[in-house]
Amino acid sequence: MIKPLIQKIVVAVNGSERSIHAAMYGILLAKQYKCEIKAVYIVDTNTLRYLTMNRVFIEDESQKYEQRLVDDGKRYLSYIERIAKEKGVKVETELKKGAIWSEVIKTAEDFAADLILLGGKERAVNSSQTSIQHDKISLTNAEIIGSATCNVLVVHKPDIEKLFKIA
Repeated sequence: MIKPLIQKIVVAVNGSERSIHAAMYGILLAKQYKCEIKAVYIVDTNTLRYLTMNRVFIEDESQKYEQRLVDDGKRYLSYIERIAKEKGVKVETELKKGAIWSEVIKTAEDFAADLILLGGKERAVNSSQTSIQHDKISLTNAEIIGSATCNVLVVHKPDIEKLFKIA
């Protein structure tokens, strides 16, 4: 007998609207196909270390910023747990530190995931800060897609919130 194609899903959450949509999509997949799901939030200590070494941040600023990211990550993962519970889905959550792409890959391998879900690109806004963030997200997703040992799905479902409410 052939085993189901999807038994374990890892969803990378970074706090963006698109990553939350990817989590909603994953929760619906887990409910529909009765698979396990794990949400992971990575505190990008790799970039923080780089910014500190190049004196963009002083050590104290870097530590405070890292703590804010940890607090944000806990809040986002708690939100994912709450919306999964509303759908009757148990979701495992994990907050990690390191380089985003490598930690997502490691999480998927450790979890024996069949699928990694990523949020798609944010809509472009005429702001240099948004462009930089957009490029960082795109680069991170490209690294994950290119390095993953399982399937990767980039979720582009802007109306997922409507579907999530009726499912």
